Amino acid sequence: MVARDVRHPRVAARAVLIAALALVAVPNVVGSRSPNRESALQDGLFQLVSDAARDAGSAAAITSPDHAFASEGSMTKSAVLLEPGSLPVPAERAAIDQPESAAKVVPIWHYERSISFYGPGFYGHRTACGYAYTYDLMGVANRTLPCGTLVTFRNPYNGISISVPVVDRGPYVSGRSWDLTGAACIALHHCWTGSIYWKYP
Repeated sequence: MVARDVRHPRVAARAVLIAALALVAVPNVVGSRSPNRESALQDGLFQLVSDAARDAGSAAAITSPDHAFASEGSMTKSAVLLEPGSLPVPAERAAIDQPESAAKVVPIWHYERSISFYGPGFYGHRTACGYAYTYDLMGVANRTLPCGTLVTFRNPYNGISISVPVVDRGPYVSGRSWDLTGAACIALHHCWTGSIYWKYP
């Protein structure tokens, strides 16, 4: 027994559908017009206008047939339109007192992942900035900032903040930028190596 091919009715239906769609398709591009032959213009489509009584340097307006919309000027077929004249330069504006506004530097807190302190073995010696390193010396060591530069530190764990000057050079540990003196770490309650916030005051 030979099996029937059920695909033929589907193919025929598709062909009929495609043919029907082709019959309703628009032959032109949307919005376009088919070209046509030139034809003569009908009489009465356009109206002649009179000469314009125009001022030097000003453009003349065309008179409308409706007097309600008529303008002061009109022009003929041979009249020439002129560009508008240069506009008058406005007088200088009066000076207004402006309030003085001084530039303000907004300090930005920086997060430092690792700050340390130093003390034992250094007490009794001179720092690189010429300070006597004592138990009461409030300061910080930094490798590049000028001596005496004020820096504010804030302990992120208790919110205590202090402003201290750069008094020494260091630290010389990779990835670390600050070394608090013994007195500074006690004031901050941060006598251990850990994170801190700092800014220029």
